[in-house]
Amino acid sequence: MKEKILEKAADMFLTYGFKSITMDDLAQEMGISKKTIYAHFENKTALVKDCTLQLARIISSGIDSILCLNKNPIEELYEIKKFIMQYLKDEKSSPHYQLQKYYPKIFSTMRQKQYEVMKDCVVDNIKRGLEQGIYRENLNVEFISRIYYAGGASIKDHSLFPPDKFTNISLMDLYLEYHLRGIVTPKGRKILNTIINSNQE
Repeated sequence: MKEKILEKAADMFLTYGFKSITMDDLAQEMGISKKTIYAHFENKTALVKDCTLQLARIISSGIDSILCLNKNPIEELYEIKKFIMQYLKDEKSSPHYQLQKYYPKIFSTMRQKQYEVMKDCVVDNIKRGLEQGIYRENLNVEFISRIYYAGGASIKDHSLFPPDKFTNISLMDLYLEYHLRGIVTPKGRKILNTIINSNQE
C-alpha cells in the first residue's frame, strides 16, 4: 500500500503541485481513508520527502537506460531532456518552484542528489564528445559540467524566467541549444542542426 500511495501522490504532486494537493485530496483520489495514509507517512512533509526521493531514483534510472543506448553525446542530451520533460509532465504546475518555496530542506537535499547524478553524467558526456571530435578540444570539462548544471537550475527560477513569458519546453530547448552551440566543433554543429531541424518538423 505504501508504494501505491507514493506512486499516486507523486503523480498528483507533479500534476497539481506540492502545495496544492492535500492529504484529503490524496485519500479521496485513492478511495482510502486519511488514516491509511498516516499509517505509512507521519505527515505530508514525510510524504513529500519520500516522493521526491523516489522521483530522483526513477529519473536516475531512466537516465542510466538512455546512457546504455550508446548514442552520440549530442543526441544523448536531447534524449535525456525529452525523458525528463515527459516524466515531469512538462512541469505545468511548477512543482519545482513549489517544492523550493514550501519545502526548502527537502528541495536542498533533492538538488544535491540531482547535482551528483547530473555532474557525473555531463562529465562523461563531455569526455566522449571530445573523443569523438564533436566537442571543442580546449574545453575545461569541470567548468562546462558545472555551468551546465547551474544554468539548468537557473532556468527554473520564475523571477528570471516567468512562466507567462517562457514555457518549460521552450526554455529547455533554448538552453540545451545555447549550451551545445558553445562547445561543439563544426562536425558537432552538423549533428546539432540535424536534430533541431528534425524537432521542428
